[in-house]
Amino acid sequence: MAENEKQNIKNDPAYAEKAALAVKTVTAVIPSYKPDEKLMKVICGLEEAGFDDIIVIDDGSGPEFAGRFPDPGDHPAVTLLRHEVNRGKGAALKTAFEFFMRERSGRAGVVTADGDAQHRTEDIVACSVRMLEEKDKLVLGVRDFSLPHVPKRSRMGNRITSGVFRVACGLRISDTQTGLRAIPSAMLPDMCRVDGSRYEYETNMLLAMSKLGITHCEQVIETVYIEENQTSHFRPFRDSVRIYSLILKFCASSIISALVDILAFYLLQKFLGPLLPDISGAFRTDVIVCTVIARIISAAVNFTLNRKAVFRSDESLGRSLAKYVALAIPVMLISGGTVSLFRKLLGASYPSVVTLIKVVVDAVLYVINFRIQHLWVFAKKQGGADIAR
Repeated sequence: MAENEKQNIKNDPAYAEKAALAVKTVTAVIPSYKPDEKLMKVICGLEEAGFDDIIVIDDGSGPEFAGRFPDPGDHPAVTLLRHEVNRGKGAALKTAFEFFMRERSGRAGVVTADGDAQHRTEDIVACSVRMLEEKDKLVLGVRDFSLPHVPKRSRMGNRITSGVFRVACGLRISDTQTGLRAIPSAMLPDMCRVDGSRYEYETNMLLAMSKLGITHCEQVIETVYIEENQTSHFRPFRDSVRIYSLILKFCASSIISALVDILAFYLLQKFLGPLLPDISGAFRTDVIVCTVIARIISAAVNFTLNRKAVFRSDESLGRSLAKYVALAIPVMLISGGTVSLFRKLLGASYPSVVTLIKVVVDAVLYVINFRIQHLWVFAKKQGGADIAR
């Protein structure tokens, strides 16, 4: 947003009135681990903006960092919560949400922000105002990653994650890494049940929104990177694995199942195919039969892995199996029919060529499968809402 636009909004009496209401009804939540002097800069900025309720979480920073956290005696708007040991950003946010639900009934919701001054006070206020306007939407404060001063690792990480979210989950989110989020109070019980205790929690929160029926909107914020984000406690490899854990586990399950499926299909084509009668036309009997048998074998493997290891569903076996079968049968028929049709069109006769066609077809179907299994087949029921695990 251009500086002159920001100034116009700031001078708008209607916006000023909304902002005055937001800072008195929305609670600011600031998780922090081993902070430097920038944490107090954030706190003072929020106080100057008029926030009268600020929850700060010391996530096990240790006694040597105690002096860097605000003293509630000097800052009456601040409530300081402490973890004895470092439990992760996700755990810190959940601690604040649970405290808010117990002690802050009647308030509109929370706005989460980082304690390293990368979220400007005016943007924190803007997200709070937007939440009051939208009422039933989760607000994401999104940055512009195309700007030249954005660190390469942040730009690339966001592009990859945004692409994965769009293809695998159908979610269009322009900034998947943002920690600036305004969440209505009614959504907080569900947010507390989302899996994850560290950086992966914020990603899981986004993944859970579709299953929870939560819609979101985006508020453009200033893109700030101080010292190329060197003070961040994000560990690129370990935390990236945590962030992508659900998708990575599904991919592993899919690869294992696909290998079982392809191997079974090849062996069935080789040994059973010649024994089956041929029917003229686009659809070959041997391909259909081999596809069905191979898919039954691989589906049993895939169902078990997805239910126990990927989505960790606690829904009854019968209900999960019924939904899985209801999805698997159409996918199986589409796979077999499409492979058979392309085999006829391309005049392919070697099992290896037909198998290659099947790999391409099933690669597309696996993407669709993830979305449906995540949102429906292995949904976890808690408190009347489906929660990601």
